[in-house]
Amino acid sequence: MKTYTNTGNKDTRSGFGAGLTELGKTNENVVALCADLIGSLKMDDFKKNHPERFFQVGIAEANMIGLAAGLTIGGKVPFTGTFANFSTGRVYDQIRQSVAYSGKNVKICASHAGLTLGEDGATHQILEDIGLMKMLPGMTVINPCDYNQTKAATIAIAEHEGPVYLRFGRPSVANFTPADQKFEIGKALHLVDGTDVTIVATGHLVWEALEAAKTLNDKGISAEVINIHTIKPLDHAAILKSVAKTGCIVTAEEHNHLGGLGESVSRVLTTNNPVPQEFVATNDTFGESGTPAQLMEKYGLNAEAIVKATETVLNRK
Repeated sequence: MKTYTNTGNKDTRSGFGAGLTELGKTNENVVALCADLIGSLKMDDFKKNHPERFFQVGIAEANMIGLAAGLTIGGKVPFTGTFANFSTGRVYDQIRQSVAYSGKNVKICASHAGLTLGEDGATHQILEDIGLMKMLPGMTVINPCDYNQTKAATIAIAEHEGPVYLRFGRPSVANFTPADQKFEIGKALHLVDGTDVTIVATGHLVWEALEAAKTLNDKGISAEVINIHTIKPLDHAAILKSVAKTGCIVTAEEHNHLGGLGESVSRVLTTNNPVPQEFVATNDTFGESGTPAQLMEKYGLNAEAIVKATETVLNRK
């Protein structure tokens, strides 16, 4: 089976910062807004190099979304930056009315998503954001897997016309995708060929899916692994082509199983080719304080959990 090499752990939020820095040099219409979290969102270089295109809004996230929507009227491409919890739940009304309903070209960039926010605890660990954002008509939802892919996604969404939710994280995770890989919105990436089970994963769970595939291979189970970096629009063709071969599927995400990737995949299967499915996701719960590794283990969001889900779904074929 094909294997991937971790070239060194890096945080996906730094991938966002690197992509934004590059956009500052290549696209004069890109502007950035931040809600008092410049360092956490890695927006320092953009602010330093393009102070006239950077707006420090302060702890006023709703105002930030309104300002971003207004800036699009003049042809600017605004990137907003704050934690995922504040990027979605706190400002949902402003996003719905001023951005989605109005079709504004705002890029909502959200760091510290999911459980891997870690020690800041349950109130900051949003596990509902993908569901909130994918339900908004016209909203594109992207959840890249590593530093390189987050950088590429950041650059790609600047050329996409329409509102985008870009989700990434705080911790250092495996960096394994090619630095020069083209990022195509809505196009899943086929990572590993397999014949027994399809594993589709998003965000931090993609690397865990690859690790699970190696363990499964040692057990004589051939797992196909697909990286779903774009949750909306979802690549139906890639999913259906794979399950036509394998006959079952496991979905893996750092999100509540209600409203996330797994639910979107279920709809595709139900309306096209129903096959057994197992979910690796949080089970209708909030998080708690702890290290990212502790939390991912406790809530069953790691390679071991994907292996167990695979063995379960194989028994249902």
